[in-house]
Amino acid sequence: MAARRAALALLDAVLRRGEPMDRAVHAACQRMPGDDRALAIAIAGDALRWLEPIDTLIDSATKTQLPDDSKVRMVLRIALIQLLHMSTPGHAVVATSLALLTGGPRRLAHAILSRAQRDGWTLPAVPPLPAAVTARWTESWGAEMVAAAQMAWAVPPPLDLRFKTAALAGAYPDGDSLAPRHRRLARGGRIERLAGYDDGDWWVQDLAASIAADLLGEGGGRSVLDLCAAPGGKTMQLAAAGWTVTAVDQSAKRLSRMQENLARTDLPATLVTANLHSFEPGEHYTAVLLDAPCSATGTFRRHPDVLHRIGAQDITQLAQLQAALLARAAAWVAPGGLLVFATCSLEQAEGEDVITAFLSAHADWQIDPVAADELPRGIVPAAAGWVRTWPLAADNAAASLDGFFIARLRAPVSI
Repeated sequence: MAARRAALALLDAVLRRGEPMDRAVHAACQRMPGDDRALAIAIAGDALRWLEPIDTLIDSATKTQLPDDSKVRMVLRIALIQLLHMSTPGHAVVATSLALLTGGPRRLAHAILSRAQRDGWTLPAVPPLPAAVTARWTESWGAEMVAAAQMAWAVPPPLDLRFKTAALAGAYPDGDSLAPRHRRLARGGRIERLAGYDDGDWWVQDLAASIAADLLGEGGGRSVLDLCAAPGGKTMQLAAAGWTVTAVDQSAKRLSRMQENLARTDLPATLVTANLHSFEPGEHYTAVLLDAPCSATGTFRRHPDVLHRIGAQDITQLAQLQAALLARAAAWVAPGGLLVFATCSLEQAEGEDVITAFLSAHADWQIDPVAADELPRGIVPAAAGWVRTWPLAADNAAASLDGFFIARLRAPVSI
């Protein structure tokens, strides 16, 4: 019951209050045993993936449509995903679901769950993306990309490990290597139990997320400013590559967790808690990496809530924020230095459009084109010289990536 109550709380937080599920998990599951916590997250996550077909089934069984945010609809969502997708025995679904309701809603839920079992309800093999997302991505990227994204949404993403050195990655016993310091594993088991965790040999980082820092190359002791640095994967990459890293983030709590990871991996970085709107570094850096705040729609495989929470207005506002932060970050790059801009977004407005507008307003800056041999196996740069990764489910080596946009810019020699 604890896992079901938590799953209900997670679904309510995302769909009614518009909260990120990560934040809701911290509030609803922090004192739960690990197995119960994992079950709650799995129930809520899969309910969000199959939300539209589940709601269609619910509506087919009621004379009057239930309000979207009603408790009985929320309970039926978590019940039906267990019954129709997670192979939970029907008696367990009914018992744990009805215990969450009283009175008329309980009788209604019982009737609908009985009908679902009697009539053999099913869900589609591949969950459809929300209608607004389908329309937006079809317009930007085409129907083929949308179909691939649907396939990627239905499959648990793999686990990417980023190693401090290529030698450590080469000696790791498991997984496939798509880049010199990378290993990809099938999802499963506790992270802390994997070989090399206690020794600080690696950290978890999606392959696409690792590209931005790799595009700065080896540091040789030179200075780099890592902006919006938490949770810290890019900071650890840069430190491992020999950069002298100053990492800035506005969340002291996230920086505290980042410091723990730096200690575990024995990598050095200077951490600064600051809001970028008011932050003044007081010096210029050889390189600046801005992993800008964004819609995070590119992470939808791991965070299905994002496609239900983020709309067109959010994307517009975030793109404006990204443009402002990019202009500030550019002022901190040394003459002739590099600025890498990245967003974990599949929205053109948060990637290509931001860089195009920046270059139009800063004619002395240039794209520093990315070469294919700088990228993980199977990923190719765009003709414009930047990088766009896709959550493709095709049968290729670099399938199953988060959706990222990454551009590397060269500052004018004289600023």
